Amino acid sequence: MTHPGAAQPGHGDVLNWVVDYTNKGSTAPAPATITDPINGASSAQTYVPGSLKVPPGWSRSWSTDGTTFQGSDTGAATTAVRAGNPSARQGGTDLSADLLPPLQSVATATGGDGYTPILYRAGGKVEAWNLFHHSSAPAAVVVCTDLNTGQACAGGPWPKPINAAPGPLGSGATSDLATASMEQIIRDPDHANVVYYPAFASTTVGVACLDLEARANCGYRPLIDRGGSPSSVNNIGGLVEHDGDLYGIASTGQVLCLVIASHQPCAGQPYAAIVPPNGDRPATPRSDYLGWMVTANGKVFASSSPLDSSAGQQPPAIGCFDPGTKAKCDGWTTPHAVGPAGSYSYNAYVGYDTGGHADRVCATVTSPAMRSACFDFGGTAVTAPTEFDGLPSGAQAFSPATITTSDGHLRSYFGIWGGSVAGATVCHDWTAGAACAGFPLPATHPTVNGGATRDYGYAYDTTSGCLFGLGDAGVLFSTDPDTARTPCLHSGASVTMTPSAYYCDGGTGHVQGYQNARLENINVADVDLAASTATVTDNGTTIATPSFGADGTLDLSGISASAHPSINVTTRLVLKNGSDFTSTNHPALVVAFHGDAPQVCFQTKVTDTCTVTGVSNTATGSDTTGDLRSNTVDLWITPGSACMPHVSVNKEICSSTTASKCGPCGCGPWVKQTPGGLLGLLGTAYWRITVTNTGPLDAAKVTLDDPKESSCEAAAGEFTLAAGETKRFYCSTFLLLLPFKNTVTASYVPVNAPADFPRTTTDPSSAIACGVLCILKN
Repeated sequence: MTHPGAAQPGHGDVLNWVVDYTNKGSTAPAPATITDPINGASSAQTYVPGSLKVPPGWSRSWSTDGTTFQGSDTGAATTAVRAGNPSARQGGTDLSADLLPPLQSVATATGGDGYTPILYRAGGKVEAWNLFHHSSAPAAVVVCTDLNTGQACAGGPWPKPINAAPGPLGSGATSDLATASMEQIIRDPDHANVVYYPAFASTTVGVACLDLEARANCGYRPLIDRGGSPSSVNNIGGLVEHDGDLYGIASTGQVLCLVIASHQPCAGQPYAAIVPPNGDRPATPRSDYLGWMVTANGKVFASSSPLDSSAGQQPPAIGCFDPGTKAKCDGWTTPHAVGPAGSYSYNAYVGYDTGGHADRVCATVTSPAMRSACFDFGGTAVTAPTEFDGLPSGAQAFSPATITTSDGHLRSYFGIWGGSVAGATVCHDWTAGAACAGFPLPATHPTVNGGATRDYGYAYDTTSGCLFGLGDAGVLFSTDPDTARTPCLHSGASVTMTPSAYYCDGGTGHVQGYQNARLENINVADVDLAASTATVTDNGTTIATPSFGADGTLDLSGISASAHPSINVTTRLVLKNGSDFTSTNHPALVVAFHGDAPQVCFQTKVTDTCTVTGVSNTATGSDTTGDLRSNTVDLWITPGSACMPHVSVNKEICSSTTASKCGPCGCGPWVKQTPGGLLGLLGTAYWRITVTNTGPLDAAKVTLDDPKESSCEAAAGEFTLAAGETKRFYCSTFLLLLPFKNTVTASYVPVNAPADFPRTTTDPSSAIACGVLCILKN
């Protein structure tokens, strides 16, 4: 149904068009399309750019020819708008997100060395991004994998280049930036789609930006010039975030800083070195910084492995920077060694007590034997995890993903490889203060690439409860954080439901209440419903933890839609197998509410052209029921004063004594008053009434009002007077008494005016018939 609202529009007014859509077909999801041509586009009404609104789950498109549609707003040239939903369901008051399938191993397009995954969830899609580490320009390094399909993301080919200038990701080996060895990624605190990574250009090192949603570079900010002697800036380590600032570390050991909000260097940076330099010898510009950074207790910590240093080989060490004082932390005037000279460390990580409180910073060294060393925040050596003790020599440990598992335990998962280890995970349980129960030590991945994973690190998906790993082998895989099983037989989805977003007419009372959440396109016998969980939150606060019914539904009817106008429903499923996930079947989580039919809205502006007296709108579409067609809304455009008919009337009397000269086409003469004595005491007065429309719009239903001579009214009847047109009418009066004054007016409405539109009456016009005693003043 299409309706514009209650107000009667005029020229130049903006019209709000609303299309209600109700799917009365099958409950199974199916494509639906609503197309709304803009009748009289440009001539009668013009689309208002940016005004098209569609319900959640629907996409927008625009056309300038009514046939070819595109996904970007075509502005005032638009002749039709369209809304599409690939999975419209009965009723339409629902929203779905695909359940994430168990990820089998995927060879990513980096050619190896993809480093660690960056998970990105938005709009129902789940993607894993990565950057090839220690790359050199002009190599392409950015890769995106669609976790819903296990294939490369759309928009390939991948990998794509990274560039300093903002703009869409290009193609081919055209990078003008290079990546660090320890490619530490930081999410923008306010924009989940934006990530920052350490990078270097030909003459500087700094921070680069990647927009995952837009698939675009979003800039590069240099922080320090390359070069120098005897210690040279060759590369960068980090990044970490603290209090809105990004911190990195140069190969000289100096601390670098960027303000996220302004994308400008922090005042006073670069700051003094806090760790021994590494990879800083002059004339070795591709030397890599070996080490990692973490934040804890309001401080920034960094590890450094001076195997290749201008100061000679030194023990790997941890240093501390205080953002408050912009200097070394108390107790950390001298960096603290974590192993002997000749050993090295790629990682640094925060340690916790059994209550989950951060209380130490640690690093793991490789060669001659793997081991970890930890220091409390004051710089005193404390107990370190022992899981690395006794592992094969030559294996390297990388920085962990630290998560809270389904049993409430805080755990850290470290990727290791090297020597005889082709790839494995080491897990430490901080809550238990020991190795993770039920998790092999180390946990290899024999079903992934024959076990050759060469793990760098993992990203945890809080929705599905799976770890996603990547490494030197360039193979992306999933792991169960409880059992180390690969693939991880968990699934999940997250849906944010805001019922008011389904309506755009500005009205109230559309929403009656939340209904339920349900699993779709999945055999519930393949789901361990008792072990699966669901959480309902409002702005991050948990308001319900409903249990699954035997049919896989969650009852949401007890949640008040007025108290909680927007909720998020997140499910974490434990699967018995992954057989329901195929190339043609896509299990989903569907959240529904009770409410009126959802709406598609857009605006048009009526042109100022006076000849436009009305606009109309009819929407069409299609869904499982077939072709659709809405009612037609016709709107009369109320003309402003400048667009009204301008009608005038002029009454005259014939002053000739010859009757033939006083009728139609008679030459008269026609005057406003006859000379005295012309008609005598008795006679006939011949009248001529001229009606003229000098306005820009036709006058309709024009009639004459002549109280003293009905024949004049009858002669005219009801007529239309076009813009610029003049019509004349003739009538006569047999006079019994002179003088006689006759007055006429005309009344009318604009053409196409509705029945209740008020009539306009012209100024009166008179003519006088005089007798023998006619008084001149008459």
